[in-house]
Amino acid sequence: WGEIMIKIKISSLQQRLALFLLLPVALLLFAMIWMGFAFARDALLLQWREVSVLKLERAAHLIDMRLAHPKNWLQMYMYAAGVRSSAAMRQQLVERLHGMDGVERVNVTWLDEKLPPVPTQHGIRRDPSHQSTGMRRNSGKTHSRRSVPVEITSPRYDAVEDHATISLISDLAAEDGEILGKLEVTIRFDYLVEDIKSSKWWLAHKAFLVDQTGKVLMCAAPHEKRQLGDSGDAMELATLNALQQAPFGTLLGKGVPPNEVSVYFRLKEVPWTLVIIAPGREILAPLVRFRDYFFSSGLIFVIFILVLMRWVIGRTASSIRSVAAAAQNIARGTHSPFLPARTQDEVGQLIESFNTMAGQLEERIRLKEALDLAMEVQQSLLPREAPQIDGLDIAGKCIYCDETGGDYFDFMEFSELDGRIGVVVGDVAGHGIGAALIMATVRSLLRSRITQSGTLSQVITDVNRMLCLDTSKTMSFMTLFFMLADRLNRKINWVRAGHDPAIIYNTSTDSFSELRGTGIALGVDETLSFHEYEYTGWTDDQMIIIGTDGIWEATHDQGELFGKERLLELVRRHKDHSAQEIVQIIIDALGEFHRTASQQDDITLVVMKTRPL
Repeated sequence: WGEIMIKIKISSLQQRLALFLLLPVALLLFAMIWMGFAFARDALLLQWREVSVLKLERAAHLIDMRLAHPKNWLQMYMYAAGVRSSAAMRQQLVERLHGMDGVERVNVTWLDEKLPPVPTQHGIRRDPSHQSTGMRRNSGKTHSRRSVPVEITSPRYDAVEDHATISLISDLAAEDGEILGKLEVTIRFDYLVEDIKSSKWWLAHKAFLVDQTGKVLMCAAPHEKRQLGDSGDAMELATLNALQQAPFGTLLGKGVPPNEVSVYFRLKEVPWTLVIIAPGREILAPLVRFRDYFFSSGLIFVIFILVLMRWVIGRTASSIRSVAAAAQNIARGTHSPFLPARTQDEVGQLIESFNTMAGQLEERIRLKEALDLAMEVQQSLLPREAPQIDGLDIAGKCIYCDETGGDYFDFMEFSELDGRIGVVVGDVAGHGIGAALIMATVRSLLRSRITQSGTLSQVITDVNRMLCLDTSKTMSFMTLFFMLADRLNRKINWVRAGHDPAIIYNTSTDSFSELRGTGIALGVDETLSFHEYEYTGWTDDQMIIIGTDGIWEATHDQGELFGKERLLELVRRHKDHSAQEIVQIIIDALGEFHRTASQQDDITLVVMKTRPL
């Protein structure tokens, strides 16, 4: 699986039932099938290995029997060679050896020239200068012959006989170990292995007869091989290593089932080993067929269950799909007709509840559309970009906690202001649709009045009187800070209507001050007259910050206030940034401060920095 993540998207009731009901049962069934298959596979492999070992043991026994018979008579000859006056007996033994099945030649060679030769017949070769009886005289003593091991040669082609032969060679030695002569019996190789070559298992698989070094004496492979493992085959090399360690055994190749299985058995009479290498799939063919049939039947059964499930819950799933489609239509803003409840069960109750909910949602969607339109209109009332004024760097931003809000800021550039710029920041009590309407009313009143003659205090007094006429019954009010900035004459005029004072930061002295003044909120008292203030100490190294209480009264999830100290510290730390960057830094800091708490009030901030004229 590695590090790959598979996400399953359940999009229907039928898929849910298939996933949580049918899939576990199917997995359990297939797991049991697989475990049974694995058990049967191992049992079948074990049985095949045991049967194969028995086959090889029987074949090896046949070869051993055909070798043991001449070896026994050869042993008798070696004993007879040490008996005085036994030439006739030796001759009979030679004739008996030559008369055996598969024996081609019998050669007897003596090293003592003084001993009489053995008569030659039945094709027995003799060397007159080296043949003698089986006894040697030495200083008047008679030495009886002592037997030594028999050497068996590898198969070799005999040009005289025109086929492969092997030889059984034994030295004739005295009791003191002195060699008296040599006896060699030549046997046809085909005679030894004729039963093996006609066996079905020899013809059906890769089979070899090899010596201890891996030299191939005989093989049933399609191509003649000279050495086991000479092609680099991993199974042949592993078998060669194993047969040099143990007289018999089996090896399994890689894979499940194993790609190849090897079995070997060593002969007793000669250091040769029979080897069979068979494909694993061929051995397990009956079990593989059973597995395929079983899994196919299981798959058909699962498909049948799925079809049955679809037929049983079809009507229920169809009703739920209808509800889902109607819900999607409502989500897209399309109101479909009420769904008919055809049953009185839980699905019918669900449809009736959905019809009730759909009617209420339709009303709420219309209200949401109205709110979105109001938000769009209100956002259009705020400045889209800051004015470009020589000697000033101004930026502002307003973030509402709902679709609409009561915070307000504005930049006013009118010819009637004689080169001055008006900066307004206001905060309506509360937020939402009502606050947005008050904010829009004050904006329109302020913009229409500022273009007429009169001082700044007269402008705000007139706006307050007209607003009170509209809000006398609703008890709504709005705080406001209105500032006229004259960059050329380095002075600021302002009126404070219940709003928090503007903050002046002197970067050269790292000090803060405020533009204070008296005045209550707009919309409270229509008879109130506002007072205008003037600041003439405006220098090039000062910054003015105007905000609403949504900044310093913001709280995080533990209830702690953001406070003005954090605001002033942010201004001090980023004093070298532009006005727009300072506004964004403070807004981002508020977002981090909130953590998981939601915004509870509207946020408005205006920053104005002086630049050299």
